[in-house]
Amino acid sequence: MVFMNKAARALLRAAGPLLCGAPAAFAHTPDQTLPDVVVQEAPSVAEKNKLPLQTESVTAGQIADKVNLMNTEDAIKYLPSILVRKRHVGDTQAPFSTRTSGVGSSARGLVYADGVLLSALIGNNNSAASPKWGMVAPDEIERIDVMYGPFAAQYPGNSIGAVVEITTRMPRAFEASAKVEGATQRFSQYGTSDTFNAYQASALLGNRNGNLSWWLSVNHLDSHSQPLAYVTALRPAAPSGVGTPVSGAFTDVNRTGASIQVIGAGGIEHHLQDNFKFKVAYDITPTMQAAYSVGLFQNDDKARVQTYLRDAAGNPVYATSTLPPGGANIGGFNYTIPNSAFSNNYYNVNEQHWMHSLAVRTTTRGEWDWEAVASTYRYGENVLRTPTGALPGAAAGGPGTIALMDGTGWSTLDLKGFWRPQGYTGPHQVSFGAHRDYFRLVNPRYNTSNWIGGSTEQLAADSRGKTQTDALWLQDAWAFAPRLRATLGARYEHWRAYDGFNFALATPPATTLSVNQPELSASRVSPKASIAWTATDALMFTASVGKAYRFPTVTELYQAVTVGPELRSPNPNLRPERAWSGELSGEYAVQAGRVRVSLFEEHISDALISQTTPFPGTTTPVGFVQNVDKVRSRGVEFVAQAFDVAVRGLELSGSVTYVESRIRADAALPAAVGKHTPQVPTWRATAVATYHATAKSAVTLAGRYSGRVYATPDNSDVVTNTYQGFDGYFVMDARFRYQIDRRWGAAIGVDNLNNRKYFLFHPFPQRTVVAELKFNY
Repeated sequence: MVFMNKAARALLRAAGPLLCGAPAAFAHTPDQTLPDVVVQEAPSVAEKNKLPLQTESVTAGQIADKVNLMNTEDAIKYLPSILVRKRHVGDTQAPFSTRTSGVGSSARGLVYADGVLLSALIGNNNSAASPKWGMVAPDEIERIDVMYGPFAAQYPGNSIGAVVEITTRMPRAFEASAKVEGATQRFSQYGTSDTFNAYQASALLGNRNGNLSWWLSVNHLDSHSQPLAYVTALRPAAPSGVGTPVSGAFTDVNRTGASIQVIGAGGIEHHLQDNFKFKVAYDITPTMQAAYSVGLFQNDDKARVQTYLRDAAGNPVYATSTLPPGGANIGGFNYTIPNSAFSNNYYNVNEQHWMHSLAVRTTTRGEWDWEAVASTYRYGENVLRTPTGALPGAAAGGPGTIALMDGTGWSTLDLKGFWRPQGYTGPHQVSFGAHRDYFRLVNPRYNTSNWIGGSTEQLAADSRGKTQTDALWLQDAWAFAPRLRATLGARYEHWRAYDGFNFALATPPATTLSVNQPELSASRVSPKASIAWTATDALMFTASVGKAYRFPTVTELYQAVTVGPELRSPNPNLRPERAWSGELSGEYAVQAGRVRVSLFEEHISDALISQTTPFPGTTTPVGFVQNVDKVRSRGVEFVAQAFDVAVRGLELSGSVTYVESRIRADAALPAAVGKHTPQVPTWRATAVATYHATAKSAVTLAGRYSGRVYATPDNSDVVTNTYQGFDGYFVMDARFRYQIDRRWGAAIGVDNLNNRKYFLFHPFPQRTVVAELKFNY
C-alpha cells in the first residue's frame, strides 16, 4: 500500500546501491487539512536505519482514503500477511499475526511508536499480552511500517514474525482539529439479534513556537460489542427423563464435532474509554532534539450475558442450581449447568494505564549520530470483578472474585549510535547499540463477599515474576560494489527470569500450591546477514538469513493450570525459542507501480506452544505451554501495486501469501507431528481498489481473505463454523471520503459489506456501517 511518486523513483535510481532491503518507497499523499498541497512523507524506519528488512507501509493520507479507522490497529489491516484480531470497536485484546505466527503468539511480533515499545511482553497470548494500541491517537499517525523477519540486529528475537513501527508527527504550526465517528452493527446469530453501536469523539491541539513544539490529544469512546462468547453444554451420553424441562437452546456441534446445546451468549461488552496523550519536543540545536511524551488510557468495561433458556413459565434459566433437583432437561437429555457457565461471562473491568517516554536524538547526517530512548509502562489500576453465584441474583452482588494486575508493567532503555566513516552516502553505514528491558507481572486473585463493590478478602491465587534482558548489537551496511550491498550484524543478549511465585488456595489446605520458582538465565548470540543487488534502476534482489532467540515471558514460565481439583505449576524451566529464518526477495518498481515476490522459510526449535498432554507426573491431560521440538514454515508472498489503471486516479494493490507451516517433531504429543501449526493459515490475500475522481474525494473497495486455521497442535478441531472454531473467511469493505473544504471532511464506509458470519474462536463482527466528520482549524 505504499505510493511511489516521481521523486521517490528518481531517488531509488540514484541511491540504489546504498539501499539495504526493498526499494525506497515514499508516499505521495494529499495533506488532509489543505487538500491541494502535496507533501512528501518521512522515509520508512528501515530506510532511515539502513535495515535489511522487507517493508510495507501505510501513510496518514492512505489511511484517510482507504481505511474505516476507529482504532489505531485498523490502519494495518490491508498490509500483506497481517491479521489484527480486533473483535469489536475498542477491543483491548487485539494482537496481530504474521506470515508464520498466529494471533496466539503475540510475543513473536513487536509494536513500537517512535521507538517506544507498545508490545506487552509479559505474555505470549491474545489476551493480556496484546499490544497497547490505545497509547497512539489515530490522528497523530504519520506513517506505519511493517518490517518482516528477524534480520535486523537492532531488534530482539521477538521480531521473528514482524515489527510494526508507528511514526507519529509533531506540528509545524498551530493546529487544532476535532472528529466524531460512529459505527453501527446489526448482529444476528443463534438467539441473539440486536444492534450494537459505537461512538467516538476526539480532539487534537498543537503548536510550534520557535524550538518548542507540543501536541495534546484526547479521545472518548462509548462502544457496545456483539457477544464475544457463547455458553454451551455438552450433550450427555444417554437421554434421561428426569429434570426440569427448559426450551430455547440451539443444537450444534463444537469444534471437535461433539454434539452441544448453545444455551446463551456472554461477554457482551460495553466499553467507556478515555485516552489522553501529551507530547513536547525541544530542538536543543538544529540537529539535536529532546522529546517527552505521557499517555493515559482508562477503560471501564461491563460485560453482560443473555440466556436463551426458559422454563415452562417463561422464566429465564441461567443455572441448574436455581431449578428443582434433577437438572435441566433439553430435548430429552438432562444437563447440569453450573453457576460459572454464565457468571464467568458477566464481569466488570476497570483499567488505568500510564506510559512515559523520553528520547534524545541527533540528525546531523554527518559522520556520527546517536539517540537514546527510555520508556516505562505501568498498570496503575487493572481490576477484573466476576461473580461466582448464579444469575440473575448475582447481578445485584454476592460472592465472587477480584483479579488484579496493579503494578504490572515494563521499562526499556535503548542507546543507539550511527557511524559513517566515509560520510552519509559512504560505503560503510555502521550502527550499534545497547538495550535493557525489565518486565514485571503481578496477578493476584482474591475471593470476596461482594463482587461488585467489595474489597479483597481471601487470597485465592497469585502469579508473580520478573524478566530482564540486556543486549548489545552491531550492524554494518557495506556497499562493497556499485550495485551490491551486504548488511552484516549480530546481537548478544543476556536474559534472566527471577522472583517467580505461584500460589493457589486448595481444599484441604495441605494441597495448597505455594512455590517460589527457580531463577533462570541464558546468554545467546544471534547473527544476521543480508545482501542486496540492484540489478537495474528498477529491479532489486535481496537475500537474508538470521538467527533469533525468543525468551519465555513471565506468564509462560509461571502459569498455573487445573489438575483435577488443584491448581499446579507445570514447567517454570521453559527453554527459549530458537529460530533460523531466511528470505529471498525480488522487487520491480517503476512509475506505473511495483511487484514484489518473497520466498521465505523459518525453522523454530523449542517453539513455545500450548498443547494438551498429561501433566508431568500424572496421567491427567491438561493444556499448558510447552517446548515443541521443531516447527517449520515455508512459503511465498506476492505483493503488487499499480497506478492509473485504465483511468487516471485508479489505484490497485493487493497481496497473496501461501505458507506451509507444520510441526516436524513433538515428543510430548506425537499426534501433532506433520500437522498444521496452530493459527497459521495456508492462504491469505488482500485486495484494495481506490479511485480518486477529484483531489477532494476517494472511493475504496477492499477485500480480505484467510483460509481456515487449526487451534490445536494435533488439528483435532475439525469443525470451523462454531464457537471456538477458526473459520476461513472472505470479507469486503467499502469507504467514501470527501474533503468538503479546507476545514471540513467527511467519510462513510462499511466493514464486512458481504455480512460474512465467521468465528476466530470468538464470533466476529457482522456488517458494520462507519461514519465520520472532521473539522480542522
